[in-house]
Amino acid sequence: MKPTVAIVGRPNVGKSTLFNKITGQRISIVEDTPGVTRDRIYADASWLDKHFTLIDTGGIEPAAKDEILSQMRRQAQLAIEMADVVILMTNVRDGVTANDQDVANMLLKANKKIVLAVNKVDNVGDPPFEFYEFYNLGLGDPIAISSTHGLGVGDLLDEVTHKFPEESDTSEEDDEIKVAVIGKPNAGKSSLINKILGEERVIVSNVAGTTRDAIDSHYEKDGERFLFIDTAGMRKRGRIDENIEHYSVVRSLAAVDRSDVCVIMIDASEGITEQDTKIAGYAHEQGRACIIAVNKWDLVVKDTKTMKNFTDRVREEFAFMSYAEIVFISAKTGSRVNKLMEMIKSVNEQHKRRITTGMLNDVINEATAKQQPPSDKGRRLRIYYATQASTAPPTFIIFCNNKEIFHYSYLRFIENQIRDNFGFKGTPINFIIREKGEKK
Repeated sequence: MKPTVAIVGRPNVGKSTLFNKITGQRISIVEDTPGVTRDRIYADASWLDKHFTLIDTGGIEPAAKDEILSQMRRQAQLAIEMADVVILMTNVRDGVTANDQDVANMLLKANKKIVLAVNKVDNVGDPPFEFYEFYNLGLGDPIAISSTHGLGVGDLLDEVTHKFPEESDTSEEDDEIKVAVIGKPNAGKSSLINKILGEERVIVSNVAGTTRDAIDSHYEKDGERFLFIDTAGMRKRGRIDENIEHYSVVRSLAAVDRSDVCVIMIDASEGITEQDTKIAGYAHEQGRACIIAVNKWDLVVKDTKTMKNFTDRVREEFAFMSYAEIVFISAKTGSRVNKLMEMIKSVNEQHKRRITTGMLNDVINEATAKQQPPSDKGRRLRIYYATQASTAPPTFIIFCNNKEIFHYSYLRFIENQIRDNFGFKGTPINFIIREKGEKK
């Protein structure tokens, strides 16, 4: 198992900036507002060939009464429990605060390996006099850093990796199925991931837009490894007022980009909206394997035709992705969640499937015999041969005599013949049409 490192501290000491600096990506939302990072946010990180999982946590407010703040504290505690090493972030400009002392006591009670980082030491050379005050926390030698400028971050990571457990595996691994759970705000994305993981991993609240970031959760079942990415609900662009909200949409699109499989969540009680089809359209354009999960099915009043009628509506609204699998679930009760997990594995396999050139050409020859290729002004389309160029999504190159007369409808016919013979359920298929002798 890769070692896990959690960055904790009171709000607004620069945890997310450090997280982004170490991972080299803008994953955590960085905004000068306390409490912007609400959930645990995961990313893969490495230092000198040592690979580990880094967690950014919401600021710990030990005495918080506010519902979201106290949930943030619970999330941070969960992160601490999971972590092999904890980086406690403090801020030289504020000095040691009562909250810093409370968080330090919490960590000491948890009996964790701790590295104390004193942030906002922005000048090279000896640290300011205030820096030495942090010895009072009783956590050993503090390390002076500037998360904005990157000063001292290498020293910090040297100390962190030095504290990794001896038995931990720090090699790079990438055999996880990456699953982005996408959809409108409040469609039940976080509830689904919590149901799968069996712990309250993502803050669940019936306030739309609780999840602001894309949050990673690692999960293993029957020897198969998954990475679930819970995304902020995507709203219509016209309704994105705050910077934070804008980042959330960008983050959701980025989550689609780094996924293998997209689970598109639809709220059955609301029905299908234009926003749902736009979100699905992005996943389709990016060539991701897709499953449409109709959630809150337990709330729908049903008769014998309810499921068939809803399926027909889904197929009609999502006509551009007729390959997508559909499953009716309840994230709250867990109904058909196991079936969804099986589908995720299956569509991922189809997405990465490769067919031999011989088998592919046998199917295309049969197809052209079954339905004659189109002609134009006396010239008939001739398909010479085809080959699979890549997977994820499956991409085929078809060589022909004249691509101008390779009509879209005939290409759809060829695609359907390939699907009838080889499956490819849940994944889009791409085609590249070339004329024989044409250069790439």
